[in-house]
Amino acid sequence: MSGGVLYLEPVGGIAGDMFLAAAIDLGVDVAKLEAALRGLGVPGWRFKLSRAERHAITGTHLDVEVGEEAGHVHRSLADIRALIQGATTLSPKVKARAQSIFQVVGEAEAKIHGVPVDQVHFHEVGAVDSIVDICGAAVALELLGEPEVFAAPPPLGSGQVKAAHGNIPVPAPATLEILRDVPVRFEGVGELTTPTGAAILKTCAKVGPPPELVVEKVGYGVGTKDWKDRPNVLRASLARRAHQAAATYVVECNLDDCSPQLLGGILEKLLALGALDAYVLPATMKKSRPGHVLGAVVPAEKREAVLGAIFAESTTIGARFYPVERYALDRRWEPVQTEYGEVRVKLALHNGEVLNANPEYEDCKRLSDERGVPVKRVWAAAMTAWAQAQKR
Repeated sequence: MSGGVLYLEPVGGIAGDMFLAAAIDLGVDVAKLEAALRGLGVPGWRFKLSRAERHAITGTHLDVEVGEEAGHVHRSLADIRALIQGATTLSPKVKARAQSIFQVVGEAEAKIHGVPVDQVHFHEVGAVDSIVDICGAAVALELLGEPEVFAAPPPLGSGQVKAAHGNIPVPAPATLEILRDVPVRFEGVGELTTPTGAAILKTCAKVGPPPELVVEKVGYGVGTKDWKDRPNVLRASLARRAHQAAATYVVECNLDDCSPQLLGGILEKLLALGALDAYVLPATMKKSRPGHVLGAVVPAEKREAVLGAIFAESTTIGARFYPVERYALDRRWEPVQTEYGEVRVKLALHNGEVLNANPEYEDCKRLSDERGVPVKRVWAAAMTAWAQAQKR
């Protein structure tokens, strides 16, 4: 398995064991998963896998069975960090992801209980099965090939649930705190989304509409409870993006209060961050103010960095982006010798035919400075040299 997109649909909610079950249903090798987790040095647990059905949907159900030798230990965040850091079977990326998930839970618990995060002692989440669930989720994503993860907003449920501190409302305070600033659905009866499941979503997924996808494989993680109003399953789809061209975006913002002195520097910054192109266009804004449209064409993986730079470097308080299709001609460089020195000529080709040829400006500028002649003279000499070379 490698790359692609993983789309999670918490139909009946999400918990750590449901995420692991869905990953196994997608084909994650259980032996590799267990081998990685044994390195944590946590004793007395094992996976118990079975096929289960909820509302006529069949999938994988997973229990993390914990023996008496494991006990019920209350661990601090520092204890859990030490366990993860000491696991030689976990890759650095898996360790970092597991640490991040636990950090999210720790910060939520600290806020709820009014104590510093380093003083939080985990109960349910500090138990062996929860450590296995969270670290297992970090490993499973690696075994799935590090896909980009999207998720539908999770249903939170309602009612009450028994916890270490007594009965607490559903959604649990930790769950709701973890999912602040994340789209959620207040619906369902019972605890549909657990703190562990919420932390996995918050840390590893973008919660919201997925891109256009071509689904290649579907897995179902089946939960323990059997809800009356919905199948208690987490559906996980491995997919690829439907259109490769959609991996390119136009990012734009309107500016009516930004000094022109800043704009040139912003363009240079966006190009340095990986934008394929960047531009400033004159425009008339609200209240008939003269202004500018600042824009960039960016690969999908550079979009967030470019957005961050636009917000940091300009005066805008908002930006828009949308996918675009892009067709680029093949390109290659051909060096030519001129009386001023060597100049690279950039060729644009379509179906092997050269459609455009242009000397590289930076080469012409450098030779212009060195020889004390106008840039246009070096440029003309390079074009002449290239044209003559084509006749030979």
